[in-house]
Amino acid sequence: MSTPEERLGELGLALPPLRRPAGRYRGWTMAGDTLHLAGQGADGHVGRLGADLGVAEGYAAARGCALNLLAQARDALGSLDRVAQVLVLRGYVTCTEDFTDQPGVVDGASDLLAEVFGARGEHARTAIGVRALPRGFAVELDAMVRVR
Repeated sequence: MSTPEERLGELGLALPPLRRPAGRYRGWTMAGDTLHLAGQGADGHVGRLGADLGVAEGYAAARGCALNLLAQARDALGSLDRVAQVLVLRGYVTCTEDFTDQPGVVDGASDLLAEVFGARGEHARTAIGVRALPRGFAVELDAMVRVR
């Protein structure tokens, strides 16, 4: 079976450069064997689900956010092969009051994590609708990962 680093290549995916924090915080912190990944949006994916964007566009935005999370994880660990388990993924979706398919949007990230890590990418998750996110992002994700 392929390693997570090999899977990225097999999937034709490249991790983006690290994003600069939008405020005074770090992109990641470690506590014991747990890596905490700060919230990540995805450039080029702005707007509100239910008004400007449909679920398919939100799904793509969540995939972009997940790639940014993986870039932070690689920065912290040196290699994604050190990820033992994705523990928790939290997804925030900018949406209208009547939009209720936040889970379908955040599936974009969950599917990507499963594609890269297999069973180690399966995680607990929250998908929340919000009025606005920094820089107008349609989706923002944060995560916790157990490290080998």
